[in-house]
Amino acid sequence: MKPYLYAIAVVSLVAAYAMAGSSSKTPTPASAQTLRQLEVEFMNAAATQGIAGYMSFYADDAVQLGNGADAQKGKPAISKTMAFLNDKDNHLAWTPAFADISGDLGYTYGTFQFRTRDKDGKSIISYGKYATIWKKQPDGTWKIVLDMGNDSPTPK
Repeated sequence: MKPYLYAIAVVSLVAAYAMAGSSSKTPTPASAQTLRQLEVEFMNAAATQGIAGYMSFYADDAVQLGNGADAQKGKPAISKTMAFLNDKDNHLAWTPAFADISGDLGYTYGTFQFRTRDKDGKSIISYGKYATIWKKQPDGTWKIVLDMGNDSPTPK
């Protein structure tokens, strides 16, 4: 092989290797599936870690619009309204019905179910719907910036 052909072959191989390596490191754009997966992780964190797990998905300046309540602004205020998650008799679960992302904002909505016990130990189940707005943070993570929910009648 002539020296210049050998040099071209080596340069081509190095360039191909570099391109293959860099393309595998290119972040894939976020999709609706990204938010659906975050919703699953969010619910699992709430179930296993209580309020600490739940709040770890909120941005510091998030706002919560609870059913029949004033807007709660910031993680400390929201945390107070969600403290019931640390009670072992309380179980909050939700199912996203839809998710979408456009740029650095995305949203999900779906239904939730809250199970607790009354003072006599009888099981109480309430149902509702929610909408959550997610925002991509400067570090690349997605955090909740607005969360809202309200009660729904018992499903038929």
